[in-house]
Amino acid sequence: MLVLVMAGIEFVRAYLLDPDTDFLMLAWFAFVPIRYDAGAPNALPGGLGAQIWTFVTYALLHANWVHVGVNSVWMLAFGSPVARRFGTARFLLFFIVTAVAGAAAHLLAYPEGIAPMIGASAVVSGAMAASVRFAFAPGGALGPRRSHYADHQPALPLTVVLRDRRVLVFIGVFVLLNFLFGAGMAMPGTEGAEVAWQAHLGGFAAGLLLFPLFDPVPNLRGASPRG
Repeated sequence: MLVLVMAGIEFVRAYLLDPDTDFLMLAWFAFVPIRYDAGAPNALPGGLGAQIWTFVTYALLHANWVHVGVNSVWMLAFGSPVARRFGTARFLLFFIVTAVAGAAAHLLAYPEGIAPMIGASAVVSGAMAASVRFAFAPGGALGPRRSHYADHQPALPLTVVLRDRRVLVFIGVFVLLNFLFGAGMAMPGTEGAEVAWQAHLGGFAAGLLLFPLFDPVPNLRGASPRG
């Protein structure tokens, strides 16, 4: 459903809005760090409301069809198993929390930034991190003795997850790629724009650490879902 929403928004922006209206849409709904600098001259619309909702709405906007397509593919790959495990309501809350975490990390890195940040990459990163909490567990999709209910196997506690060499390699590759983005390597659909790699790391950290708050499946230590 989120993929359809993102594609629908891109369709409206690409084919139904004129350039001036599209620019205004970005001004209202993209995440722009300078919006939060009380001492800076600020012509951005929306006031306090925009200071709140843009922490989430930026994740539904994209630079072009390639950008939305790439994020949609990764969302389907990693977001789908997480959504099946969490259920719709919890996953939507997870979307909000990881989007906020990504925006907060970007704001800390660029407190006076004037370039708008858009894209669901922080949420995708959060889903990637959440998936490693259960995908490598016994019966999980990538664990020993895969079950028919792989997405609903008890998750491993974080202290155990972080001792799994496969998880450490996964996290290491993710972090390395994002440092390469910071060094100038472009993502598909973002050529000519700076990749907000700090937002990716913020979303990933939130997905990894806050996973137990959303997980309805008791973990391997007992009946509590908190790991």
